[in-house]
Amino acid sequence: MSSSLVADVNLAKLRRVLVVKPSSLGDIVHTLPAVHDLKAAHPHLEIAWVANTEWLPLLHRHPDLAQTIEFPRQRFRGLGSLRAMGWLLRLHQNFRADVVLDFQGLLRSGLISWFSHCRQRIGMNDAREGARQFYHYAIDVPTEAHAVERYRSVVQALGVTTSGPAVFSLPPGEGLPYPMPRDYIALHPFSRGEGKSMTPEQVEAFCGRVKQPVMVLGRCDPTVARDLQLPSDCVNLLNETSIAHLIDCLRKARLVISVDSGPMHLAAALKPESVLSIHTWSDPRKVGPYPPNAWVWKGGQIQQRCVLLPDICTQDVAFTDKDVGSLLGWVRDQA
Repeated sequence: MSSSLVADVNLAKLRRVLVVKPSSLGDIVHTLPAVHDLKAAHPHLEIAWVANTEWLPLLHRHPDLAQTIEFPRQRFRGLGSLRAMGWLLRLHQNFRADVVLDFQGLLRSGLISWFSHCRQRIGMNDAREGARQFYHYAIDVPTEAHAVERYRSVVQALGVTTSGPAVFSLPPGEGLPYPMPRDYIALHPFSRGEGKSMTPEQVEAFCGRVKQPVMVLGRCDPTVARDLQLPSDCVNLLNETSIAHLIDCLRKARLVISVDSGPMHLAAALKPESVLSIHTWSDPRKVGPYPPNAWVWKGGQIQQRCVLLPDICTQDVAFTDKDVGSLLGWVRDQA
């Protein structure tokens, strides 16, 4: 059943809500405002969240959650494996939900929703991989909107007001076990997405020309991380930080420059006015930093997200060596 407003689900009379959003880092960050809206409108609700093991630190001691449920996906060969089936069969014993909200919209999240044994399962109308067959209601979500607004529209269909500012409740993180430089720039230059990353040479050029310390963060090929040549006042933390360390590093940075990736969305939630996101082929209106005062490199230009023009957002323009200069200019302008 599709609906833009689910009148049959009365949250005031329910007690427990199961949020299904196992991954990824950026997707979980995008879902936080919808969960906050839900809890703010109905403080009596007990909300549990199913998330992959590696992303649980994002939800550590979250003020809106009564419980987190680990989905150890890395231990499963697939949702049809014996281990996975055992986990699915035990799910309803861990948390007996009155309503399930599937914000993932994939086969595995649809199965998780179904195995919750919940009588009211809600997802999105653009769910893929056959996930919609597991829902009682499929919410009409705006396909051209930013992911944060898409997820907020799900709880809005349940009668929840979402007109207030988006609230991203994130843990404080954990400091690194050694001293950090002062007034550093956090640079996240590599992404698994094809065509999104800076080149090692561009990273070296930026770090060599900027006039302040840089902490290089994220994941990449170990050979690339090992061979990167950085000035003595820069710190190479590639493949070295946990999620808790990453949160702390981003929170304490003076500025954050990141390619289109999960850590960029994390940084935008923590300190939006100090974030610059690099977008080559992706549309920053849909997958860029959500706060309107965050900065975006797109099509060779750097602008705040709130003033981006549609014709620029749809361009597919590579980040080149000469564009390193535009990053350096942005850093100078933020001084």
